[in-house]
Amino acid sequence: MSVLHLARHASHDRVATILCGRMAGVGLGERGLREAAALARRLSNEAVDAVLSSPSDRAVETARIVAEALDRPMRIVPDLDEVDFGDWTGRSFAELDADPRWQHWNERRSDAQAPGGESMVEVQERVARVIERLSGAAGGACLLVSHAEPIRAALLGVLGLPLDAYGRLAIDPASLSSVELWPGGSRVLRLNEVPPFGEDMTA
Repeated sequence: MSVLHLARHASHDRVATILCGRMAGVGLGERGLREAAALARRLSNEAVDAVLSSPSDRAVETARIVAEALDRPMRIVPDLDEVDFGDWTGRSFAELDADPRWQHWNERRSDAQAPGGESMVEVQERVARVIERLSGAAGGACLLVSHAEPIRAALLGVLGLPLDAYGRLAIDPASLSSVELWPGGSRVLRLNEVPPFGEDMTA
């Protein structure tokens, strides 16, 4: 069996206001740094052989904090990147709420596509490639640091649920979800375990 820990990057200062997508230069805020450190401490209680990260700055920063704390190797995996939101990248959620294409995206993830960007089907396919490669490994455990939508897509695939069920899964900043894989099967071990992991994040 293999275990994959799926962590969303920790918080940045625009996490609730701007659709950052693949924007460069979006790093962790002060809260995010505390969350990433708490995630590292939480994972010190788990088996982790390697840390794989989305190439986005906020994911790499989160992954590096965890990898250094656990003394594990880290590498970038492009298939773990955020959704390519195309023309929506960098727009505020307030602006997007007036766009009927955005409404369709949030109602029908199974057939919607970001203008000039990806569909959720494409996102799920690339994340599934990562999982398939890792499931072929002989045991072991990896941490995958990614983003809310790729993680949702991965978990929906493991659970056998359609992409339109994405809203049933909360994936918060610095949250930890885990799946267990074996030849011909998989199961979810934990879902959206979030900081503070029993710690005071306001300090």
